[in-house]
Amino acid sequence: MTSQFNSLLQVLDFFKDEETCKNYLADKRWNGGAPVCPHCGHTHVYTTTRGYKCANKECYKKFTVISGTIFENTKIGLRTWFAAMYLCTAHKKGISSLQLSRDLNITQKTAWFVLHRIREMLTENAPELLEGTVEVDETYVGGKNKNRHANKKTKEGERDKTPVVGVLERDGNVSTYVVDETTGEVLQGIMRAKVSTSATLITDAYKSYAGLARDYKHVTVKHSEGNYVTDKVFHTNNIENFWSILKRGIIGIYHNVSPKHLHRYCNEFGFRYNSRKIKDTTRFELSVGRADGKRLRYTDLIKK
Repeated sequence: MTSQFNSLLQVLDFFKDEETCKNYLADKRWNGGAPVCPHCGHTHVYTTTRGYKCANKECYKKFTVISGTIFENTKIGLRTWFAAMYLCTAHKKGISSLQLSRDLNITQKTAWFVLHRIREMLTENAPELLEGTVEVDETYVGGKNKNRHANKKTKEGERDKTPVVGVLERDGNVSTYVVDETTGEVLQGIMRAKVSTSATLITDAYKSYAGLARDYKHVTVKHSEGNYVTDKVFHTNNIENFWSILKRGIIGIYHNVSPKHLHRYCNEFGFRYNSRKIKDTTRFELSVGRADGKRLRYTDLIKK
């Protein structure tokens, strides 16, 4: 099932009813082929009046096209879900739950939950190791200056901030990691788990990056000395630009983000950044392709 839309009106025109939405989801979820049981993965299923039934005798469970997806057990229809997904992924800075509730005529509580389910869905399953030239930087969302190196310090009186580490492949994708602290063990652990040893790492002079040269070609840009580009090609401008996009979105759209939920907002901004070169329709299709198996429960969302 093909689709082309560049506005919310076109989305709603295309997905004119729930049946169209279900057919679209089935096509994307099962790649245009036969249904697959979400409980056991069996490919032999029976069609029922309300959906499907697994033919595997050890399973034999019933399911529908939304079983095992972020849409399972929600009271709003797929048409509303698809509209929310389009708005969340197409808006460069995101959309607030208040605005989404107005646009789709749902409660703000429902809109808030829907957006968090979408953000959880946008998490990369198993990102490949980054290669080539890789920029690394850490930033802070919220707080106090204690244990923060000089060029990262913020003005007095700001709220406590949560550290976020960003790893960006030049001309490629960005990955973000919300962490409790920015020690060498934490930062270098991320590098070794997420970046190929064949890569060239570019960081600032923060002491926690010392020692990376044992495993990587490591180039340091000394911001504290007024040096922002080394040998004309080594810089961290791209990851710093991503931080600007993230912070402008949080300040301008969301205003305040809880440390508990920050990783999901980073998922959202990272997904849009990584899909920046494709059209809104393709980005929407990509997001629908991630709807399988990532259902965030409301009780998990609100628990302390």
